[in-house]
Amino acid sequence: MGLGLVLIVGAFVGFEAFRASMIKQFFASNKPPPVGVNIAEAKSEVIPNLLTAVGDLAAVHQVNVSADVNGRITEILFKAGSDVKAGTPLVQLFDGPEQADLASFKAQATMAQLSLDRAKQLAARQFSPQAQVDQAQSSYDQAQAGIAKTEAIISQKLVRAPFDGELGVRKVEVGQYVTAGTQMVSLTDLSMLYLNFTVTEKDSGSLQVGQTVRIKVDAFPGRTFEGKITTIEPQIATDTRNIRVQATIANPDRILKPGMFASTTVVLPDKPAVITVPETAVDYTLYGDSVFLIEEKKSDDGKTSLVATRTFVQTGNRIEGRAEILKGLKAGDRVVALGQLKLQSGAAVTISTDPTPPIPAQPPRY
Repeated sequence: MGLGLVLIVGAFVGFEAFRASMIKQFFASNKPPPVGVNIAEAKSEVIPNLLTAVGDLAAVHQVNVSADVNGRITEILFKAGSDVKAGTPLVQLFDGPEQADLASFKAQATMAQLSLDRAKQLAARQFSPQAQVDQAQSSYDQAQAGIAKTEAIISQKLVRAPFDGELGVRKVEVGQYVTAGTQMVSLTDLSMLYLNFTVTEKDSGSLQVGQTVRIKVDAFPGRTFEGKITTIEPQIATDTRNIRVQATIANPDRILKPGMFASTTVVLPDKPAVITVPETAVDYTLYGDSVFLIEEKKSDDGKTSLVATRTFVQTGNRIEGRAEILKGLKAGDRVVALGQLKLQSGAAVTISTDPTPPIPAQPPRY
C-alpha cells in the first residue's frame, strides 16, 4: 500500500511538472503577432520663434463728431454710413444772428476804412493832428476784430469732418437743439488700425519696434493679417507685471473693425535648429512625455525584427502638428506616429501600409 501511494504521488507530481513545462513552452512559442503602426522620422529643422498673445483692434483716427457751441440744427448735410473727406460739411446750426453781426461789422469796417484814409490825407497836409489818425486806425482794427470773431462763431456753427473716414449712425435730427459736446455721428478712419496687446515681463526683452505681427480674427477664419510693432510701453504694470505693446495694421479692404478681438503672434528671430516629430507621436502623461522608438532587434536564429521601445523625451513648443524634442531623440530616429495605444515597450511591430497622418513637409509657419 505504501509503495502504491508513493507511485500515485510521484505520478501526480510528474504530471504537474510536465504540464507546467508544456504551458511554458506554449507561451514561449506562441508570441503575439507584430502590431502594425505608422512611423515617422525625427527631423532637424528650424522652427519659427513665435510669441502668442491676445489683443484688440482700435482705430488710428476715430472720433464722435460734436458741436463746439449751442444751437438749433437747421440742416443735416451727410448720409449715415457714407465716406467723407476732411473738411466736408456735416451739420449746420442756426447762425442768423451771427450773419447779421457779420454784416454790421463789415459795414463798420468799410466806414472805418474811409475815415482812416481821410484822416491820413489831412494829417499828411498837416490839417489834422496825428491823434485823429490813431483814433481812426483803432476804429478800423476793432471792426476787423469783430469780423474775425463773428466769422469764427459762424464757422463753429457749421460742423465739418476733421479727417477722412467713414460715418456711422446719425444721432441727431433737424430742429433739435444741441449743446456743446453733443455727439452727432461717429467718424472712423479704417485705412489703418492699431493692435493693442500685452506680454509678460519675461517676454518683454525679446520685443523690438519693427518686428512683424500676424493676427487672426473670428470674423474671417483662415485669414491672416500682418503688421509691424510701432510702440512698446516703456513701463511695466506693477499690478500684472505685463507690458503693453502696440502694432499698426494696414486695412486696405477696410474689413477689420475697431473693437475686434485678435489672436496675435509676434515673429521673433529664429532659434537654432531643433529635433521635431509629429505631435501625434508624443504620449503626454503625468509621468512624463514619451515616444515609441523603432529599433531593430536580431533573434537567436539571425533574423531581424522591429520592436517599439518607450523612450522618455523632453518636449518644447507645439506648432501646427509638430512637437519640438529638446532631449531624448536625434535626427533620423524613427518613432511611432500612429497606433501607440496598441503597444507596450518592447513589442514587435511592422510598418503599416495605411496612410499616415498629414505632417507638414516644411517647417511650420504661422
